[in-house]
Amino acid sequence: MAPGPAGIPHLRIDVLTIFPDLVGHFAEASIVGRGRQRGVLDVRVHDLRSVTTDPHRSVDDAPFGGGAGMVLMAEPIFATVEAVEPPRPILLLGPAGRRFDHDVAVELAATSGFTLVCGRYEGIDDRVRRHLADDELSIGDFVLAGGEVAAMAVIEAVVRLVPGVLGNTASVEEESFAAGLLEYPQYTRPAELRGWSVPEVLLSGDHGRISRWRRAQALHRTLGSRPDLVRARGGLDDAELALLAEFPLDPPAQPTRPPGDVGEGA
Repeated sequence: MAPGPAGIPHLRIDVLTIFPDLVGHFAEASIVGRGRQRGVLDVRVHDLRSVTTDPHRSVDDAPFGGGAGMVLMAEPIFATVEAVEPPRPILLLGPAGRRFDHDVAVELAATSGFTLVCGRYEGIDDRVRRHLADDELSIGDFVLAGGEVAAMAVIEAVVRLVPGVLGNTASVEEESFAAGLLEYPQYTRPAELRGWSVPEVLLSGDHGRISRWRRAQALHRTLGSRPDLVRARGGLDDAELALLAEFPLDPPAQPTRPPGDVGEGA
C-alpha cells in the first residue's frame, strides 16, 4: 500500500458509473468522507457519459440477438479506463462474481487501490469482462437496478479496515466476522430501561470477566445465528467450551408491557 501523509497508508478507489452523483455524495459522508479529509483515502468517481462523443451521450444499446432491455456498451468503459488510468484490479460488480465478504474486504484494504465498474440495464457488454476486468464481485444473490449500491457497500466495508479511517482501531478487531464470529451484544446508558437491566457483569468493573463474557456471548450468538461460521473455523476449542459453561446463554428478556404499548399519548 502506498504511503499517505505522514506515513499513513493511502488507498485509492475509482468508481465507473453512469450515476456519479449517487456515489459521489456517498463518498463525501460518514467514515468515507472523513478518510478523504484526512488524506487516507482517495475516492474518484468517473461518469461514463463524459467520454461519449454522440449528441445523446449514449452509454447503452440493444443487445445483439434480440431480447428485453438494453446493454451497457463496452466502448465508454474502455475509453474511461484509458483516459483516467484507474488502479487495478478492475472489478466488475455482478451476479457471476465471487462472493464479497470480510476476507475479500481485508484483501482489498491491503492493496494500494482498486476500481469498481457499476453495471446497469440488462448487463454489460461481455467484452469488458473478457478483455478489461481483472475480477468480478457479487454482494449477494439478489437483483439490483445497478451496481452503485453494491459499490457503496464494498467501499464502506473496505475503507473502515484502512488504518487512520476509524478513530479506534479496536473497533475493527472486535466487530462481527473479524475473528470468524458475530460480535457480542452492546449496551449503553441507562443501566435499566423499562424494566430491562444491563447484564451485571458489564457494571462490575472486572475487565477480565467482562472480556470473557463478551467472548462467550459472541460464541453463543454465532452458534445460534450463524453456525456455518463456527464450522468454517473448525468448531470450538476447549477454552471456548469452558467460556460457554462459565457464561450460559441468558433467557430472552420478557417485555414489561404488551407489544405496541409505549405509554400514553403514543
